[in-house]
Amino acid sequence: MATLAHPVPLPRTLAVRHLGPNWYATVMGTAIVGNAGATLPLRVPGLRAVCTAVWALSLLMLMALLAARALHWARHRDQARAHLLDPAVAPFYGCLAMALVSVGGGTLIVGRDVIGPEAAVAAAAALYAAGTAVALTVAVTIPYLMVVHHGGNRGEGASPVWLLPVVSPMVSAALGPLLVPHLPPGQWQRTLLFACYGMFGLSLLATLVMLPLVLGRLLTGGPLPLALTPTLFLVLGPLGQSTTAASTFADAAPGVAYGGAIAILYGVPVMGFALLWLALAGAMVLRARRRGMGFAMTWWAFTFPVGTCVTGAEGLARHTELAALRWLAVLLYAVLVVAWLVAASRTVRGLVSGALLAAPREPSPGTARTR
Repeated sequence: MATLAHPVPLPRTLAVRHLGPNWYATVMGTAIVGNAGATLPLRVPGLRAVCTAVWALSLLMLMALLAARALHWARHRDQARAHLLDPAVAPFYGCLAMALVSVGGGTLIVGRDVIGPEAAVAAAAALYAAGTAVALTVAVTIPYLMVVHHGGNRGEGASPVWLLPVVSPMVSAALGPLLVPHLPPGQWQRTLLFACYGMFGLSLLATLVMLPLVLGRLLTGGPLPLALTPTLFLVLGPLGQSTTAASTFADAAPGVAYGGAIAILYGVPVMGFALLWLALAGAMVLRARRRGMGFAMTWWAFTFPVGTCVTGAEGLARHTELAALRWLAVLLYAVLVVAWLVAASRTVRGLVSGALLAAPREPSPGTARTR
């Protein structure tokens, strides 16, 4: 049988066949670098300009991914349906909601320097509304699929990835107060603020249900597979984001009695547990790295969750006026920047080589990818 001297080039649409919702984590991880950097309790010349450029990059990434994912659904519906029924992939639909809301928040924080205040408010409101609608939808739909369709495929048990759908409303809760001053006083402002309170409770209680399952899986089942070890950092997401939300609630409603005190009483203990988990997850990652853990898209878990701890520490520093918390925010931001640089450079390399968009192969212990 004759063989082809050169492989036949594949149609361009095949490039997005294996583009899963987990790719929105790249947008989240990029947006949080700009958002957290712009609100650091430290004035560095040129930092805001750099954060604005990072926000612009996150916006471009979001637009490109939305277009690519639309093409994915239009041309590869079989694969898209398979993603929804895959217990390892479906929870990543929460990343779409968090990407939309994070870029929207960045539009208000630094994007206004580029497009003007009025356009920034309009764009942020649109992104926030779309992201919140997706967040509330996936917070119900993905757990439903987990119960009805994913039950027979869990295999290794609970995963930190399970937190993604239920933590997405917390991102809306934390960033929603930024829009409150731009609404008409009275009913509109109060409605949005109370909706944020509701999403805070929704996400927090769901996390309190999920987190013991994740910890129980680690204690009874041992370490996660090497490529999944970075997902341990996802636990930081609801911890840091809820601390951030408590602070933004106090900022948005300064007339509420003891608002700042409540933010401190909630945020300080939660931040303490977040730092404990950060140390534990970091130790597990170092162990996995020594055992041959290679790059995977799960490395983006090192970015957004750490970024929420940065914004949480920033909020606590603002309300307590403690220098220790300001320096904690700066230290965590340095960790975030390094993590983003590593994850971004390795992702670009994987895209150029085509490895990250290739059909998934049977994972090996050190090189498995989560799609």
